[in-house]
Amino acid sequence: MSRTLRRVKKHLLAALLVAALPAGAHAAEASTPTTIDEALKASAEQHRPVLVDFQAVWCYSCYYMASHVLNGPEWDDVQRKAIVVEADADSPDGQTWMKKLNASFLPSYVVLDEHGNELGRVTAEQPREKFYPKITAILATGNTLDGLKQKAGKGSIDDVANVLEAYQARSEGVEGLAWFSSLPAPRQQQARGNARVAVALDQLALIKALAAKDNAAVIANAQKVLAQDIGCQRPYVLDDLLEATEKLPAADRKALLAPQRKPMDSYVNTQVLVAQPACADQRSAVLASAELDQVLGDPTAASALLDRAITQTRQRLGSNLASDRNLADNLRIYLAKAKRSAELDDYQRKLIAAYPDDYVYAYRYGRSLVEAGKPADALPYLAQAADKAYGANRLAVALQRVKALKALHRDDEARKLASEVLETNGPWFPKQADALKAELKA
Repeated sequence: MSRTLRRVKKHLLAALLVAALPAGAHAAEASTPTTIDEALKASAEQHRPVLVDFQAVWCYSCYYMASHVLNGPEWDDVQRKAIVVEADADSPDGQTWMKKLNASFLPSYVVLDEHGNELGRVTAEQPREKFYPKITAILATGNTLDGLKQKAGKGSIDDVANVLEAYQARSEGVEGLAWFSSLPAPRQQQARGNARVAVALDQLALIKALAAKDNAAVIANAQKVLAQDIGCQRPYVLDDLLEATEKLPAADRKALLAPQRKPMDSYVNTQVLVAQPACADQRSAVLASAELDQVLGDPTAASALLDRAITQTRQRLGSNLASDRNLADNLRIYLAKAKRSAELDDYQRKLIAAYPDDYVYAYRYGRSLVEAGKPADALPYLAQAADKAYGANRLAVALQRVKALKALHRDDEARKLASEVLETNGPWFPKQADALKAELKA
């Protein structure tokens, strides 16, 4: 999974939310909700939960899920059990609900009851064999967090782990640790001996430290988490550790990070760059491992890893870039990280041709040309992106167009363009609007 959320995007003002109806649905049920609120109304009428698919047009993890997981008979079964809505994180409705539900990852799959209460969630890209058991269990049990906590009060230690993992999925470290501390002392002591509970507690402590921007605590807790078997979460926690140690003296940083190299190499070699990867997010693993090699003073190893990832991705992708957008986008990032500029330049134009119906690749290429000091070359690509941009991403495209126009001393055009975009999109997205205004004044 790409953290950051680390990402969010799709259609102007309306969130492009699609409700899937069961076979034999009545005509009264056949209208498709266009907001999550409408989906919840349909949920009350149809007595089915709502599954909100938070996604974005630029989210590489979302590409993976769309291509490899959200299809076939298992997905058909999910759509019979739930009203599935796609929530574009770049739309006002999508952003509002992401904040309301504290959904900080893309993609996130959040199951709600008819009142908007969360029943459970699955975050980040997941292979089919992991995603469907998780989402099916949520749809089958329909347990809210309060319900899980009631079970944990008198049930098994696994029930305690379920609660802690639910808090972890919501990125609620403080709340999760406080709940655990409220348990009777003997139950806490008993639970700490369980591997799932131990990992979850350390993960929650890490989440708490990240939220507090306490680098010392992030370092301590990330090391604890990385010392355990955390499967496909390893690159994300390593990424946290790399970031938290950035300001340490070089020698101290190397000494602290050196123990992570062997387990990370093993993870990449056995779970990621293999014929049948066990972990869906290959990109995060490759990038985190390459960065670790660089920090440890081994650029040759970092380069070799990126070359290996590029070769393998090209072999899997073949000549049809539209066959697997996740792999196609991974290759773009690997080429950029490896600084293979000539190949990247040619490849980005191929991506624009392969995916002509959205703004993403024209925007990214135009932005790279602006950053390379080629504003005149950038403007046609940015204009192409602007024709397809909407919501928050329309402001992002406008920002790059303003930069290019200003570099060409076409300030009047820049002001006019910014004024139009700010009037139509600025009120919905104040952060992006402020960035555009600041660029005008720069």
